[in-house]
Amino acid sequence: MTTAAAHAHPESFLRTYVFSTDHKTIAKQYLVTGIFMGIVGGLLSYVIRMQLANPGQSIPGYGVIGPQQYNALVTMHGTIMIFWVAMPILLAALANFLIPLMIGAKDMAFPRLNMMSFWVFFLSTVVLLVSFFVPGGAAAGGWTSYPPLSGTAAYSGGQWGVTLWLLAVALEFVAFLMGGINFITTAINLRAPGMRLFDMPLMVWMQVAAAVIFLFSVGPLIAGALLLLLDRLAGTGFYAPAAGGDPILFQHLFWFFGHPEVYVILLPGFGVIAEILPVFSRKPIFGYRMIVYATIITGILSFIVWAHHQFIAGIDPRLATPFSITTILISVPVAVILFSFIATLYRGSIELASPMLFALGTLAVFLLGGVTGIHLGVAATDIYFHDTYFVVAHFHYTLIPPVAFGFFAASYFWFPKMFGRMLNERLAHVHFWLTFVFMNLTFLPQFKLGFMGHQRRIVTPTFFEALRTPEVEQLQSMATVGAVCLLLSQILFFANVAWSLRRGEKAAPNPWRANTLEWTTPSPPGHGNFDTAPVVYRGPYEYSPPGRSEDWFPQNLAPEKGAGS
Repeated sequence: MTTAAAHAHPESFLRTYVFSTDHKTIAKQYLVTGIFMGIVGGLLSYVIRMQLANPGQSIPGYGVIGPQQYNALVTMHGTIMIFWVAMPILLAALANFLIPLMIGAKDMAFPRLNMMSFWVFFLSTVVLLVSFFVPGGAAAGGWTSYPPLSGTAAYSGGQWGVTLWLLAVALEFVAFLMGGINFITTAINLRAPGMRLFDMPLMVWMQVAAAVIFLFSVGPLIAGALLLLLDRLAGTGFYAPAAGGDPILFQHLFWFFGHPEVYVILLPGFGVIAEILPVFSRKPIFGYRMIVYATIITGILSFIVWAHHQFIAGIDPRLATPFSITTILISVPVAVILFSFIATLYRGSIELASPMLFALGTLAVFLLGGVTGIHLGVAATDIYFHDTYFVVAHFHYTLIPPVAFGFFAASYFWFPKMFGRMLNERLAHVHFWLTFVFMNLTFLPQFKLGFMGHQRRIVTPTFFEALRTPEVEQLQSMATVGAVCLLLSQILFFANVAWSLRRGEKAAPNPWRANTLEWTTPSPPGHGNFDTAPVVYRGPYEYSPPGRSEDWFPQNLAPEKGAGS
């Protein structure tokens, strides 16, 4: 218990664990909620895969489920995994827990606003789950909710499905607007004495960049969702061609947010990797400033690439060339970040601990996702691949590395700091290899299905004669086996967490010999984080953020002069 905690007045259970303003408790609330929704989204994917592997067997002419239920499951799986798993875990939970600790602050700049952001998010979660049980079922207009499908109750899950979906998304965006303001303000104003902007750990830079991208991109989608709600409830015709509206307008509004959203998820995952690689390579990050500049450029370019999602949607063909160019351009700063990570490994004293395994797995899987994205960013090839399983495989190879692998890397790395216990390394290694193998078994076959012209979002692929082949059935079955085994593999992680929370080895303040400020606090940190305000020194034996020191030693957190002393 820290000095601050020892002198604090005792508080009730509700004040301490439910309506807490402590950033660490709020981080755990986001984390638990995100994991729960991840289980829900994972189970939905299981039903989807069983349907695709067994079409036409259970329900005559269809399979395990019917068309309306299939559309609803696809819609809710995508919605949950993007908005209710990736964002609360990578952006909210990690940023809440790490930003104050990494910059030497006692808490967030606005603790009450921080608490409110979680409870608004929790309300959005309840609204989304309730939408499963309303008449007509959950929203069935796709996770992008394109009109005219989503604008008509008969084709999108009844009157209430999409309406509750829109309300839930709106509440969630409000929550993350409040959170984003907090993250940015905290990083700018509450840094420890001596810590300049270019001294901040890359994790903080990535979280702040993600928050800024979200703040600037979310407005058009909120407006677009409001117009869609008016079309459904008030009979307006913003997206109805018969009433003078244009359904393509919604696509523009959605993807102006939707593509920057990719980087809202991706950058925190990169931040995790940027903190783990130097620790387990025993050398500073390569090109600290270069990574920061590349992150800023990536954020700027993310706003001018959205229309590559619409090459076959009926937009002016003359837009294809400029948006193809900007799509290829944005791969340059992302490549700079990735090659800086790889250069960090060069001639390093690499230790393959569980966080490092997931960090390396992130790099390996994401590279394949990035390379295949070039085909979808160029109009000539996207015309063929659009809405095929090639797209499904690509975006899973792009999003699973930062979301799943990044989450597991962060969990194994910061679990000792968050809960004061070490996770079991043997179970962690088995968990990594099963996750890595079965993830690839699930999505690699889908690249080939895309090359074969297999469209996605089709409840019964065997309806099409061209897809009634043994090879298609075999590839779909492989993907289903991989998905089921991938889901079962995660039991090891939850078993490891449950066992370690009760009987795991107690964690030292700095079990990984890392050199950022959070490791100068007890494990777990007490209320107020630091006994005394940390001061950042620069030198070979004092605290020096990765990439800033002339020489790097494990003793960078020297107790006699280092930060936190």
